[in-house]
Amino acid sequence: MTSLRGRRSLLQSAWAALDREPLSTAGLAREVLGLNGHAGAASAAVFALLGDDDRFEVDGEGVWSLRGGARRPGSPLSRLCYAVVDVETTGGRYEGGHRMTEVAVVEVRGGVVSDRFETLIQPGRAVPSRIAGLTGITNRMLAGAPTFDEIAEEVFRRIAGRVFVAHNASFDWSWLRAQLGDALGDIPGVDRLCTISLARRLLPELRQRNLDSLAEFFDIPIHRRHRAGGDAFATARVLLRLLDRAESLGIGDLRSLKRYRPSRRARGQGDLFVRV
Repeated sequence: MTSLRGRRSLLQSAWAALDREPLSTAGLAREVLGLNGHAGAASAAVFALLGDDDRFEVDGEGVWSLRGGARRPGSPLSRLCYAVVDVETTGGRYEGGHRMTEVAVVEVRGGVVSDRFETLIQPGRAVPSRIAGLTGITNRMLAGAPTFDEIAEEVFRRIAGRVFVAHNASFDWSWLRAQLGDALGDIPGVDRLCTISLARRLLPELRQRNLDSLAEFFDIPIHRRHRAGGDAFATARVLLRLLDRAESLGIGDLRSLKRYRPSRRARGQGDLFVRV
């Protein structure tokens, strides 16, 4: 299946076709997928596209229609705007007085990296030596850095209205939610995606889904590993490759992406559904 970037998704095309009239499986395969050959292959392709999507239904005669009250598919994945985020911290819990030392936000729009923002942050406490050894961020480097309060509005602006993405998104989001809430009394309402979870669903053949493993799989170099800017940029490039994989599977919008699960055969592969 060719890339759908810049065009209406297959999901939207199926919706438009069925919004006009119900169609048989063969008719839907022909009109939406351009398949005129083997009936079994056409049926399998239609069920792969729509079978697990509760916005569509098929009767016992193989005629497809829209389910009553279903919402129209959203924008194609390649047309959404994503804020890919990475944070570095002093290593402990926020409730224990630990704080961020660096944040980066990489914007992905129209299928490309369109903007980048990164800054060190003065945490108001010393960086433990083990954390400095991992990240390379030292107390001396942070001496003249802005506090989070000074950059909070900029970070908020770069995240609001976008799909929030991170590698282990629950970690990065929890930090931004806490520090934005303290600094501004507000946090942006955003959809969130985790590239670890996406890799489990879209790349079941991989046994490891840490950032290094995904970068190696996609042949993506990581410059400045364990620094916010380097990790966020690599994660953004991984995201683009995962979105390409999703579109090749016929996953047309964000709702479908979040609901997608691999086949039963793929589920048998070890740690596929271990939670982050």
